[in-house]
Amino acid sequence: MKKLAVTFAMGVASVLTVGTAMVAPTAAQAQAVISVQVAPPPPRYEPVPPPRPGYVWAPGHYEWNGHHHVWNRGNWMRERPGYAYRAPEWRERDGRWEYQHGRWDSDHDGIPNRYDHHPYDPNRG
Repeated sequence: MKKLAVTFAMGVASVLTVGTAMVAPTAAQAQAVISVQVAPPPPRYEPVPPPRPGYVWAPGHYEWNGHHHVWNRGNWMRERPGYAYRAPEWRERDGRWEYQHGRWDSDHDGIPNRYDHHPYDPNRG
């Protein structure tokens, strides 16, 4: 009985983890602009794993945690047919550094705008 309870608990935990890991921003979601005076460190080297069917590799990047830059490791994201993934990046603007979140782009110009097709919605039939 104890083994069954442990197995059930692990299954629930893995379902919850997978559910939260698959949430990704779309063009329809507003995102706050992060602007800081501290330049991010140089990117870390991460070996890119071999291709994985149905997924795209999102490379590692630095994010701002309110006090300093923190490295987020790269990870696999489920691909979205018709969309190109744009990795997060830091850009210098007027002596400050602005963070651009990773995003999905359907017209392949790198800018979420009205020319993109409808945002990806897994609940739409």
